[in-house]
Amino acid sequence: MPPAVVPSEAMPPATVPSAKMPSRTVPSSYKAGLKSGHTDSVSLKGWLAVIGSAIGAFMAVLDIQITSSSLKDIQGALGAGLDEGSWISTAYLIAEIVTIPMTGWLSQVFGLKRYVVVNATLFLIFSMLCGCATDLNGIIFFRLLQGFTGGTLIPLSFSIILSTLPPAKQPVGLAIFSLTAVFAPSIGPAIGGYLTDTLGWQYSFYLNLIPGLFLISVLWYALPSAPMKLELLKKGDYFGIVTMAVGLCCLTYALEEGQRKDWFGSEMITNASIVAVISLTLFVARALTAKNPIVNVKLLARRNFGLGTFINIVQGLALYGTVYLLPFYLSITQGYSAWQIGQVMIWAGLPQLIITPLVPLLMKRFDPRWMLIYGLIMFGCSCMLNAFMSHDYAANELTLSMIVRAFGQPFVMVPLSAIATNGIEKEQAGSASGLFNMMRNLGGSIGIAVVSTVLTQREQFHSLRLGERISDADPAVRGFITQTQGMLFHRGVGHFEAHNQALGALSNMVRKEAYIMAFNDCFLFVSCALFLAAICVFFLKRPQGTLHVAAE
Repeated sequence: MPPAVVPSEAMPPATVPSAKMPSRTVPSSYKAGLKSGHTDSVSLKGWLAVIGSAIGAFMAVLDIQITSSSLKDIQGALGAGLDEGSWISTAYLIAEIVTIPMTGWLSQVFGLKRYVVVNATLFLIFSMLCGCATDLNGIIFFRLLQGFTGGTLIPLSFSIILSTLPPAKQPVGLAIFSLTAVFAPSIGPAIGGYLTDTLGWQYSFYLNLIPGLFLISVLWYALPSAPMKLELLKKGDYFGIVTMAVGLCCLTYALEEGQRKDWFGSEMITNASIVAVISLTLFVARALTAKNPIVNVKLLARRNFGLGTFINIVQGLALYGTVYLLPFYLSITQGYSAWQIGQVMIWAGLPQLIITPLVPLLMKRFDPRWMLIYGLIMFGCSCMLNAFMSHDYAANELTLSMIVRAFGQPFVMVPLSAIATNGIEKEQAGSASGLFNMMRNLGGSIGIAVVSTVLTQREQFHSLRLGERISDADPAVRGFITQTQGMLFHRGVGHFEAHNQALGALSNMVRKEAYIMAFNDCFLFVSCALFLAAICVFFLKRPQGTLHVAAE
């Protein structure tokens, strides 16, 4: 799941595990320029580091969604069922959520350049191994490792941007970073669908090869070397790390698999939920009492950060909930292929290429709270447009809602991050970044879990209600059955079999209509959640000052 953009004034001390890059890893030339305030120039190496790291974040976010439109093809090729195949996406998401809060601390331990290049290399290797996998267990294992390594590229990309660019250039860096975060989920299904239909599902993973080699080369050349600080391993909050990792793994598993396994009707889901509650309770208790916790949960008590985190969760819910719903709708109601689904989804991404770079510039002229409200309302309106679909609602009808979403979504991420983290002390910046990003990814898991549950339950509800209205005494029902039987008779089907097939066709029609009504309910729920988030913005304080990164 793509991360939120979290501005920071400085990096935390080296003794504190952080999701940010420590300021002392900034090249001395950059630091001198920032400190003096006499130059806004950035060297070629600086821009290469920014672009290279943004490509890394783009690849990591892209791989979250690139399998969404081709999951059925992968399942079929590997002989996996729906429940088993879902782990292809779940494994990556679990690993990424666990990795994000630990990235900053580990980059201090091993040195930024060494840590990011090694992880980028491993991410590329595991991507290739995913494409070479011949069984389900193999691809799930490699997807897990791909998530662990790819998850590091997301927060480190933002840290490199803030640490490398002077304040005057940071809006450009923020635009680059936010573009990767909001554009990748939108085009992921399109790219995955095209590659699956034309070359095979394996190329959804082989796609990482060329940009991956470029990324590794650029970062190795552009980033400054830093010595390892293995002594920091002695000061790590290992109890917090273990309880956080176990709790997040179990929570994500319960959210992702709950609907398919009948929630608490499954012993596995029940046990996972119990372990998640116990582990996360211990983690929070540790974070409230430890001297150097890996994440400072006390920040949630601050109005802007607490409300901003809630809005961030809703954003994740809406983003990944809609990315889950739309391909599913087009697949089961319209029979679209992976590439056709991607062609519809891409309209939510293409306009963002033009809009996103303008957002940091507009933040200099307008109150970011009003920009955030506009973005949430536009995103909510796009979902509302999909809350009244009928059986003939397909690509052309969905294009408008995709474009409306594209004109709103870029105005959510950057303003929200700026508002939520405004006023956070420099020593708390790492905790704020890790917590903010982690909660957004959890919001995505919650969103998929909620909409899949709502979809199933509402489909059953509407099927029951529609079924109650169908009667043999209804002339329309009799006419449909008679017409369908007649068509089957002409094809040589016997009387008894033709009657059964006609009843089956009627049942399928009813279920399709029930599904469409259930999808409408899901989109209505997501739109209401976004409108609620927009109301919460009115309770946020206006951020003071401008985004910048400290030079010391």
